[in-house]
Amino acid sequence: QVQLVESGGGLVQAGGSLRLSCAASGSIFVMGWYRQVPGKQRELVAVITEGGRTRYADSVKGRFSISRDNAKDTVYLQMNSLKPEDTAVYYCSAGYRGIYDYPNYWGQGTQVTVSS
Repeated sequence: QVQLVESGGGLVQAGGSLRLSCAASGSIFVMGWYRQVPGKQRELVAVITEGGRTRYADSVKGRFSISRDNAKDTVYLQMNSLKPEDTAVYYCSAGYRGIYDYPNYWGQGTQVTVSS
């Protein structure tokens, strides 16, 4: 069982930036971020493997950047040029399979609110 602890959510104006962090209780192949708004399915934001291979949602390409520190078992999501439609609960994810596979573990979620 891997525990995930997120930090860094909050309220920001459109065009601003936020950085999310997620620390895992142990090493795991894929880490990343998904987001969810009420009434909609949870959707991929970005994921990254231990080797640095990444996958992004089309809606965040060029604005968000995912990275990880394997020594700290921590993944980061740098979010720039934020838009109101980025408002959601962001969930850290971790998994043993690939970047196209559903995660095995989830964090508790952190709220990101972008005001217009």
